[in-house]
Amino acid sequence: MLAPTYSQPDNVIHLTGILDVRSVGDVRQTLNQLIDTSVGDVIVDLEEVDAVDATGLGLLVATHRRTQLLGRQLVLWHPMPAVVRILAVTRLHRVLHVERTPLPISA
Repeated sequence: MLAPTYSQPDNVIHLTGILDVRSVGDVRQTLNQLIDTSVGDVIVDLEEVDAVDATGLGLLVATHRRTQLLGRQLVLWHPMPAVVRILAVTRLHRVLHVERTPLPISA
């Protein structure tokens, strides 16, 4: 089950688990509340999200559109490799603003 939590600053939401048909209702409500009560970009931390299904992708696209209409931006932070792959396969990485975790520098 996905567990949305707020963090400081007030425009960041951390998600864990799987963003799917069972969890999008709660996440949608949390995102809408975040958009309504914060300013600036809306940041969704996906570092602990294991997978996203079509319903979850639809929620991200809808949130992207809503933030754009308000002159803001949806930023997806540090998605796991499986999530990066689904964004690439669906070509949503071209539409959504994704900030990947930097690779560690090895000596």
